Amino acid sequence: MIIHDGKRYRGVSYRDGAFVFRYTDDQGREHRIRRQTLHEAIALYHTKKDMASKGGMPGPVMLRRSKVTFCEIARDALRYADEHKRSAGDYHLRMKKLLTWFGGKRADSITPQEIEDKFQGERWLPATWNRYRALLSLTYRLAIRNGKAKENPARLVRHKSEHNERVRSLSLDEERKLRTAIREMFPEHEWEFDLALQTGLRLGEQYGAHWVDVDFERRLLTVPLDKGGKTSHVPLNAAALKALAELHARTSSSGFVCGGAGSPRYWFELSLEVAGIGEFTWHCLRHTFASRLVMSGADLRTVAELLRDKTLAMVMRYAHLAPDFRMRAVERMEETFKLQSGTQSGMGTAESIEKKPSYVQ
Repeated sequence: MIIHDGKRYRGVSYRDGAFVFRYTDDQGREHRIRRQTLHEAIALYHTKKDMASKGGMPGPVMLRRSKVTFCEIARDALRYADEHKRSAGDYHLRMKKLLTWFGGKRADSITPQEIEDKFQGERWLPATWNRYRALLSLTYRLAIRNGKAKENPARLVRHKSEHNERVRSLSLDEERKLRTAIREMFPEHEWEFDLALQTGLRLGEQYGAHWVDVDFERRLLTVPLDKGGKTSHVPLNAAALKALAELHARTSSSGFVCGGAGSPRYWFELSLEVAGIGEFTWHCLRHTFASRLVMSGADLRTVAELLRDKTLAMVMRYAHLAPDFRMRAVERMEETFKLQSGTQSGMGTAESIEKKPSYVQ
């Protein structure tokens, strides 16, 4: 039971992020209807009272609105994203396009084929296709949970294979050109560039980081909720600490490490253009961080931990940069056991081979 404005509403409760209205229909069967807002749940409560004199409430099908529009379930999805997703801004941007296509249509009238036809017309890359598909699927899953839809048409839309094998990293020559362009046009942003190169932070993690997340003494930057939904800690080398110290002098009053700018796009893309560097995005700085770790001798497990990737599969993209890491591994094994056995080589001496133990016939 919920108490609102001093009134008791029996049968209305709050569970798992939604308001639940529980009632017994005119056949004596118990039903539970989930609603996103308390106002909607209370409206159902009053409907029950109004119909009490008519023999009781009917089944839930008659209570649910039959003409829920996509616009309505889209609003629910965006509200959910604002509360639970670090990248809620991306959800809002993508939803704008979906609303231009489906906004006024009934949510249950949209078919998988209609969705695919719209997607095909955009000639998107596989990654973009999959992001829009995921957003539609989330929208309908929430709608089903809230009793506003029965089926999820996005489930039957094809998921495209993404080919992420190609790794674009910054060469030293390109870094010099890019740094020169940044210093000439946007010198105040060079430390943001350095921080990305030295930590491998994702764009959202870096530009969403607060100063309370930085521990200068322990040399750690905490990411409260990373891409995997976990709290992680990013170690800071001397260059990263220097970049943070310079940024702190500029942005400490804002509370945000990068001043609350939200995105480096406006200055970073122009700097790339002036430097003559093509096919490069901010995320490629993360690839650069990983590539340089491997080329500096870091093993792939360590790189995976520093990138905070869930599996080694993603990190294997950088294995070609250290073709001898397997050889180093077997050589370390050989050296370790050579010292333990006291032999001068992995095969042992001729004398030791010829001399048989007493138990060998």
